[in-house]
Amino acid sequence: MTETQPTSGFQQLDREGLVQRVAKILSRAIVSGKLAPGARLSESVVARELGVSRAPVREAARLLESSGLVISEPNRGFFVRQVSAKALNDLYGLRLAIEIAVVERLAQNWNDEIDETLTAQVAELHRVAAEETDMFTQVEADMQFHRLMCNGSDNPKFLQVFEQIAIETEFSIMLIGRLYDDPTRIAETHEPILAALRTHDTDAAVNAIRYHISEAQRIVIDQFRLLE
Repeated sequence: MTETQPTSGFQQLDREGLVQRVAKILSRAIVSGKLAPGARLSESVVARELGVSRAPVREAARLLESSGLVISEPNRGFFVRQVSAKALNDLYGLRLAIEIAVVERLAQNWNDEIDETLTAQVAELHRVAAEETDMFTQVEADMQFHRLMCNGSDNPKFLQVFEQIAIETEFSIMLIGRLYDDPTRIAETHEPILAALRTHDTDAAVNAIRYHISEAQRIVIDQFRLLE
């Protein structure tokens, strides 16, 4: 398998939070497509470009393995994970289960602070769409809305699990290249969720998040199958 090197130009890092910072750089390279599925993560190459030793690179790769972005092969090293339609379906099924539980709590514990936070994030989604920013920025803004919902639920376990699958979700969307032809649709699809939560109607909120994630699941899997 051909060894793929990260894009050059990385800035050297200090020791503080080194493993997490290396993991973040590598995850962004994977999610943005700079490191393609199947590409090998060479510890020596990454270490040299970042100006660090191989140990933090190896630890960072382990973190990415736990988040579903890379796999390790005995005596061969780490590789960017190959994606399957079943894996994507399972991923969105897990997201749906988590976020249904999240909106159930939010609907009952809604307050002005949560309203203001999520309203601002919907406005941010519209801004990045209107400015025709790159797809990666749009996807990050999308995931931030859901992250803020998890945080607002006041259950740290929801946020913890969400963070474990957020990068993998971003990767799945970046892999197919887009969700909607019109980028403003990404912003618009979050508005019914916010509207339902404001009514404190649990059933309406659950239906809104179910439709939102199920539609994303359908689009991602259908477009992914066209790439197979």
